[in-house]
Amino acid sequence: MLIEDDIKKYLEKCLKPSRYVHTLGVVDVAEKLAIQYNVDAKKARIAALLHDAAKNMNNDELIRISKENNHEIDEDYYSSPQLLHGVVGAYIAKNTFCIEDSDILNAITYHTTGRANMCLLEKIIYVADYIEPSRNFQGVESLRELAYKNLDEAVIECCENTIKYILSKKLLLHKNTIEARNYLLIQKQ
Repeated sequence: MLIEDDIKKYLEKCLKPSRYVHTLGVVDVAEKLAIQYNVDAKKARIAALLHDAAKNMNNDELIRISKENNHEIDEDYYSSPQLLHGVVGAYIAKNTFCIEDSDILNAITYHTTGRANMCLLEKIIYVADYIEPSRNFQGVESLRELAYKNLDEAVIECCENTIKYILSKKLLLHKNTIEARNYLLIQKQ
């Protein structure tokens, strides 16, 4: 619990209060989903705690840190630099809290866009971020139920909801989200 306490102290300083409450909601849901799907609950809590560690950084800072760490920044990221908060969050996890576990780091990195062939922990953080208790949108209750019955179907639903939202705003859609959805649909065949 010591590392979790250190992470919470860090987050209380760098996140807005509403974002911190959101983060704790993600931790709660991620832990429950981890138990449901036989994933290490401690890893789920740590990934959930750190998933938005860089959320309140400005766009220039996110781009700078990503470039300094040789992360490829494509047009999708330049058009929506806030998507980089997962990438930078993983950097914080590794460099501030000495987290080396690739599942945790990938879960943080891809919690916003998803990606093809996500591990269970990545799927859990992706879905938990979407359905945590402070989220309130049409269909969230049925999505919460689905998450505990069929995680892959919940990921597909989250991807499709994200795609619809991004299209409605006439923004660029990150290729990782499309690839995450398509990968799972192909796996179902």
